[in-house]
Amino acid sequence: MTDVAAATVAEQFTVLYGARPDGVWAAPGRVNLIGEYTDFNDGFVLPLALPHTALAAVRRRDDGVLRLHSADVDGGVVQLRADDLAPSADGGGGWAAYPAGVVWALREAGHAVGGADIHLTSTVPTGAGLSSSAALEVVTALALNDLYALGLSGARLAVVAQRAENAFVGVPCGIMDQTASACCAQGHALHLDTRDLTRRQVPFDLAAHGLELLVVDTRVKHALGDGAYAERREGCEAGARALGVRALRDVPHAGLARALTSLGDERTRRYVRHVVTENHRVERVIAHLDAGAPRAVGPLLTEGHTSLRDDLRVSCAELDLVVRTANAAGALGARMTGGGFGGSAIALVESAESDTITKSIEAAFESAGLTPPRVFPALPSPGALRLA
Repeated sequence: MTDVAAATVAEQFTVLYGARPDGVWAAPGRVNLIGEYTDFNDGFVLPLALPHTALAAVRRRDDGVLRLHSADVDGGVVQLRADDLAPSADGGGGWAAYPAGVVWALREAGHAVGGADIHLTSTVPTGAGLSSSAALEVVTALALNDLYALGLSGARLAVVAQRAENAFVGVPCGIMDQTASACCAQGHALHLDTRDLTRRQVPFDLAAHGLELLVVDTRVKHALGDGAYAERREGCEAGARALGVRALRDVPHAGLARALTSLGDERTRRYVRHVVTENHRVERVIAHLDAGAPRAVGPLLTEGHTSLRDDLRVSCAELDLVVRTANAAGALGARMTGGGFGGSAIALVESAESDTITKSIEAAFESAGLTPPRVFPALPSPGALRLA
């Protein structure tokens, strides 16, 4: 998020629309350290923002016209009318549904948002489980919040962005991705209670301990993942109903064994076990970080991957290969992150071993005949902000 990037996006906007933008905004992607498939169960998550961002140059319009353009997608400007936006009339779907959905969600919430000219570009890898869609939503929401003087906090903008994705785009995601993009702080991971949306910034300075968190984008996304998120959500909700609780967050870890014996369906038992143990892992990871013992986090990452692989069954061969190879090469721990069926994994490593572990993963992918993965360090970065 540099002045050069902001100036470049502003110049692209000017060429495209024939006038200068009113400003340039940025919103990051995120990687989730621990707490997977817990956010729609009122549970706990611990994401951190990445330095990869969606950038938006935006100019307010008062005629109700919404013009959208992405530098990253083939095609011209998508033109819509704010008054005509509806979940069934989203401009043809695709990438434009995300910013259009934010305009719709703001208006549905009673905010007097008219039109805008918006030019977007992003360095958040798509399909990698790093919340590229949430970044698009949040950067649009922040820009409109500023230009229309709505006075909404980052947390409220995250709720708007989530509604855009749930109701307009049609993806039943939880609140984590949007809140991480809107509210994370540099040098910290964000402890979010997804029930009441309380937040705490947890110091996450791995470099001070001689550590790195590697992100490994496998560059694959399997069709098996289509609809799998919604199916897991339905299964978790069924488990909560069967146990007579509002959400699986209300099943205490100490009472898990008893809860499992009361469930007759094997799939439901697996889903419940994952969510309850994952919430407990988030609490344990935070305790280690608060105690200044980040190396102790490693085994909990691997434990979380085993749960995601065996109980939730959302991993895949490529993600398993990353975790297995990283741990064999000396990582302190590793796991898939995000929705699964492809996307990314993370590995906690000693900084001195980072190159060796990276090369081991790359060699394993080459031996398996796979596309080379993209490997980079996760640097805890700021949440959404105005650049110019």
